[in-house]
Amino acid sequence: MSKALIIEVFKENESLDIREGVSAKTQKPWKMITQIGYAHTGDKFPIQMKIKMQDGQPFYPAGKYELSPSSLTVNPYGDLELGREMILIPCSGNPELNK
Repeated sequence: MSKALIIEVFKENESLDIREGVSAKTQKPWKMITQIGYAHTGDKFPIQMKIKMQDGQPFYPAGKYELSPSSLTVNPYGDLELGREMILIPCSGNPELNK
């Protein structure tokens, strides 16, 4: 049994949520792109979450994924955290995603 964090994307979540605006403080434009996924954390039900996406990156198709270790970073204070980009790797049980 894998101990990796599994993130599942359902068919109805095969789309991107794009938010744009201008910072009131700096007056610089910003863009945030996310996709809905569900993290299997060991509880009875998975928890809905936002998957951070890069501009131009296509949405993840429905299926189960593992969080890539390259998605993690250590901040200047030595704390482990998610980086600006989340990279998901298809689980081996999803042959249609491993093409």
